[in-house]
Amino acid sequence: QNEFTTPGGKLHDAVKECMDKTNMLENSSKLAEFARQKGCTIIHCPIAFEPGHAEISTHPYGILAGVKNGAAFTNGEWGSEFAPSMTPVSGDLIVKGKSGLCGFASTNLDFLLRQKQTKNVVLGGFLTNCCVESTMRTAYEKGYRVYTVQDCMATTSMQAQEAAFQHNFGMFSIPTTSHEIKEALLLSSSTN
Repeated sequence: QNEFTTPGGKLHDAVKECMDKTNMLENSSKLAEFARQKGCTIIHCPIAFEPGHAEISTHPYGILAGVKNGAAFTNGEWGSEFAPSMTPVSGDLIVKGKSGLCGFASTNLDFLLRQKQTKNVVLGGFLTNCCVESTMRTAYEKGYRVYTVQDCMATTSMQAQEAAFQHNFGMFSIPTTSHEIKEALLLSSSTN
């Protein structure tokens, strides 16, 4: 979403260095397009809050305090819109109801995955060590085979990005790269 991906976004400066070093936005866009061509379902999981952020506690702390106090990801505003290169296309699905950190909590994500008889979940996005990590852990516990695409996500520092993959992601997912996912999709399509 623009708050992260685009200059002028309220959190862009915080993630810009990591985005640039991982080339995550370009990698994510190219991987999504490649996966669509191979028949994969692309699911977007945006976070959004109503004006005033009443969904968040009157005494927030941690990351949600920053979101509320900065009026970030306000529904209907530019910051909550998809980055142009990641705008959903026909056939993509959009998760409804994400007003927290985990892509499953308060949303219809699990319903969408079950309706598509999904076994594998490939994750990218923001923040590596926050929303992506929360979603990864829940997907793992729900029995999905989870792949985390290191060059398709970003967080507030390369140190935090590397620590997430070095210490946490291998316990709940198969850490990988966009190149490796493309290779697997090519191999899968050639054997079918």
